Amino acid sequence: MLPDYAELHRRIQTFNFDHVNGQVTFTQHLAREHHWTKDYAGRVIGEYRKFLLLATVVGHKVVPSDQVDQAWHLHLLNSRSYWQDLCPKVLGKDLHHRPSPGGKIEQAVHLQDYNQTLDSYERIFGQKAPDNIWPPAEIRFGRDISFVRVNCRDYWMIKKPIINWRYLFCIVTTIKHSFGGVGKCKP
Repeated sequence: MLPDYAELHRRIQTFNFDHVNGQVTFTQHLAREHHWTKDYAGRVIGEYRKFLLLATVVGHKVVPSDQVDQAWHLHLLNSRSYWQDLCPKVLGKDLHHRPSPGGKIEQAVHLQDYNQTLDSYERIFGQKAPDNIWPPAEIRFGRDISFVRVNCRDYWMIKKPIINWRYLFCIVTTIKHSFGGVGKCKP
């Protein structure tokens, strides 16, 4: 951590995300909403705190990982905590959430901004961001954009098998050649 940011870092680290009279903690809420363990949700919140510091000090657009973005969304729902406590008292400025407008050019810019965020993370914190929360850009803008909310009471969730298409092609070809003449009409 660069010493210039020590006071801001301390304020962010000590900020309490929980409701004053809340029955469920911010960590529990995040874990429940995303089917994460409480430990993993806690680590995501730790990375959200780092994201807040980056967004405040680096001087360029920062792009969160999907997991960090989920913590940010949840915090934005508690608008009093976010807008009346965090932004003015901790960050010293407003931090708006602006989704990408989309399109191919914007997608390339967004990917570049994410990579720049990861570079700034390493520069500011002296270590690489953890891959299980901040995946590489190919995953963040590949697999991760396929996430959707699903009501688990109405739908089963079964992981798709990873298909080795070359292996499957070999099996189908072998079967086809093994039964080459079967089913053919003879004049």
